[in-house]
Amino acid sequence: MTDSNEFWHKLDRLVATSNLKIERPRGTSHPRYPSFIYPLDYGYLQDTQAGDMANIDVWIGSLSAKKVTAIICSVDLEKRDTEIKILLDCTSGESQGILNIHNTGSQSAILLIRAESIAI
Repeated sequence: MTDSNEFWHKLDRLVATSNLKIERPRGTSHPRYPSFIYPLDYGYLQDTQAGDMANIDVWIGSLSAKKVTAIICSVDLEKRDTEIKILLDCTSGESQGILNIHNTGSQSAILLIRAESIAI
């Protein structure tokens, strides 16, 4: 297995062995920015830790493979932090939409797509 494949498989294991909590369901508004409506379910992996010392964030798309399809690496100059967000079961269109969300205001992000993912 190549290093890249090992990375994605370990992310799959992390997701599979974690309790996924949906914090903000699709169609709900952001608590501080009510004009922002979540286009997908958004939550976190319970009992994990990201760079911001909170749980690891996850966007959940419409595919049903229960597989990590991509990650977003972001930097926020206002918060002065960086984060990785897991995209689970996202199509390429959903992934691009989430990337656009994280490329606004003081944020900038890149999308790393899993080469073996089948994103429509």
